[in-house]
Amino acid sequence: MSDGGGRPAVAIVSDDVLQRHRLQEATGRFGLRPGFSGAPERILSYEVLPDVDLWLVTLEDEADHPALFDHLLDHTEAPILFGIDSAPKPGTRDFVRWERRLQRKLEQQLGPLEETESQEALEELEARPSEGPATVEMPPWITPVAPGHIAEEIWVLGASLGGPAAVKAFLDHLPPGLPVGFIYAQHIDGNFTEVLARVLGRHAHYRLQRAEEGMRPACGQVTMIPVEREWALTPEGTLTEKNNAWPGPYGPSIDQVLLNFGDHFGARCHAILFSGMGNDGAMAAPMLRAFGSNIWVQSSDTCANSAMPEAVAATGCTSLTGSPEDLARALVRTLADAALLKQTSSQDVT
Repeated sequence: MSDGGGRPAVAIVSDDVLQRHRLQEATGRFGLRPGFSGAPERILSYEVLPDVDLWLVTLEDEADHPALFDHLLDHTEAPILFGIDSAPKPGTRDFVRWERRLQRKLEQQLGPLEETESQEALEELEARPSEGPATVEMPPWITPVAPGHIAEEIWVLGASLGGPAAVKAFLDHLPPGLPVGFIYAQHIDGNFTEVLARVLGRHAHYRLQRAEEGMRPACGQVTMIPVEREWALTPEGTLTEKNNAWPGPYGPSIDQVLLNFGDHFGARCHAILFSGMGNDGAMAAPMLRAFGSNIWVQSSDTCANSAMPEAVAATGCTSLTGSPEDLARALVRTLADAALLKQTSSQDVT
């Protein structure tokens, strides 16, 4: 049973209120609709069960509820998934791993849960009437960098459902010449990358380019990470394609992109997580934060789907939340502050 939007409905049965709450939040991040949530005693009183696509059952002791499974089997044809591990504390790495295991189990029953951006949505975005971007003014103490200059600082832009519109708004507001390179990891069907490049490149001061073997991230450039196989950096800092697919259900894996680029750039690798379902990025966020990197997220009220940035924010590693336009202004301010500090330090030395 799915609604008009195609989202499956899930029923949650647990004798632990906290576990019901955490399962509800997790399944919501996967794009599932709530069909029921309650204690075993409540569901035993139903002669007609809610019409859902899947039952999730987690009990502290199954022996305490001997009639539950017979009742479910007699009254529903929907699959029943039981034996789910108790959810750890949200925001921890164990919680992210628990969510990933839960997602895999759900997908075995329901198929892929997260919708990637469709070609129709991209074409609609491309067809919108365009007004020139309201570019943020470049502060005078930032020395503009010519396009193509090798980037010493990287900002990874991670996005999923609803991400292209948000990332476009972010890029459209940036002035040219910023001394950083951008790495763009977007959950999308690989067949739609050309449309995505056209959409994001229109009016932006930053050239979009698909990653190529031997390329080095450069200023004035947004390097789009391909979907099919994992990409990493060589010790020399050049992009290289690995033989394996991305880990996890979606490509590119934002977590793995952050791990690969963070491992090379350290504190000079930062991240902004935009609209999307799921929790991609939450696993790697603590590692980047340990480096001293900036981790920012799009505000929930400006997202088409806020689950992914909210999952990253729940790790406690984020330092800024805002609309795409707010995030663009914040980036310019951050770079301006760093440039001013560098100039001041240089003057003090002399």
